[in-house]
Amino acid sequence: MTHADHDLSSILDECAQEAQKLIGQGHVADYIPALARINPDQFGMAVCGVDGTEFTVGQSDTSFSIQSISKVFTLALALQSPGAASVWERVGREPSGNAFNSLVQLESERGLPRNPFINAGAIVVTDVITSHFVSPVLQILSLVRKYANCDDIYIDEEVADSEEESGHRNAAIAHLLKSQGNLVADVDDTLAAYYRQCSIAMTCRDVARAFLPLAAAGQHPLTGQTLMPALRAKRINSLLLTCGLYDGVGNFAYRVGIPAKSGVGGGIAAVIPGHYSICVWSPELDELGNSLAGTRALEVFSHETNLSVF
Repeated sequence: MTHADHDLSSILDECAQEAQKLIGQGHVADYIPALARINPDQFGMAVCGVDGTEFTVGQSDTSFSIQSISKVFTLALALQSPGAASVWERVGREPSGNAFNSLVQLESERGLPRNPFINAGAIVVTDVITSHFVSPVLQILSLVRKYANCDDIYIDEEVADSEEESGHRNAAIAHLLKSQGNLVADVDDTLAAYYRQCSIAMTCRDVARAFLPLAAAGQHPLTGQTLMPALRAKRINSLLLTCGLYDGVGNFAYRVGIPAKSGVGGGIAAVIPGHYSICVWSPELDELGNSLAGTRALEVFSHETNLSVF
C-alpha cells in the first residue's frame, strides 16, 4: 500500500495532534541528571521511505539523547566485528519480562542476559566491541554516522558524565557479568564505551535515516550501500519486535504492531520492513520507560496507514 505525499503529511499531522494530547501525563528520565533538565513539552517525528522520500512533523530536527536506541547500532557493529561468532553464545534472544536494568534475572540465569536490548545484554554487546577494537567509541560513532548518512552526529559529553555519575546500577550489572565470566574487557573500559554510546545525540530525521537499512533489507536507499546482509536485517527486526520496548513490548506489539526500539531520552525508532523507517521523540515516559506521546503517535501512524507486520 502506497500513499501520496500529501496523504502521509496529513497522517503525520494527525499523529502529532494525538501525541500532543498526552504531553504532561508522563515523566522525564529524572534519574539521569542531564535528562531531568529537558523541556518535556516537545514532540518530533520523521518518516523515511525505502524510496528515499522523507516526511517530518514537529521538532524533527532537534537533537536528543538516543540512549537505548544506540543498542541497535552496537548490535549491528558487534555482528560485523571479529567477535561476531561469540555474540549469541553470550547473549540470549528472548524477551525479559523484567525491568531493563534488573539484576535478579542475571543472577539466577548465571550471567547470560536474556537479550541484547536490556542493559545487561547491551553491556555484553559493548564488551564484544570494546575487546575487539582499539577505539570502540570511535567505531560506534562512525557506524552511526554512516547509517544516518550524517557526519555531524556527536556524543553529548555532559550526558555521558551524568550517566557515569549516576550509573551505579549499570556498574553493578557489569561487575556481576564479570564475576560470572561474561565480560572480557576491563569493566571500566566497557562501561565508559557504554555510557558514551547511550549519550549519542541525534535528531528524529537522523535516527529515521539510520534505521533505513533495517527497512530496506540491509541496503541504504540514500547512499546505495549494502550495510548488512538481508538476513541480518530481518533477524534484528525480529528482536526489535520481541525485545525492543523492555517489559512493555507485548502491549506495544498489540497496539502498534511494528518492530521498534525505545530509549529513555524519549525517542522510539521503528521499522516497517519494505516501507518505512520512523523515529518519534517526546521526552515524557510511561512507567516502563517508553515515550508516552511517541507510542501514541506510532499507534496512529500504524492504524492510519494500515501498515504493520501483522
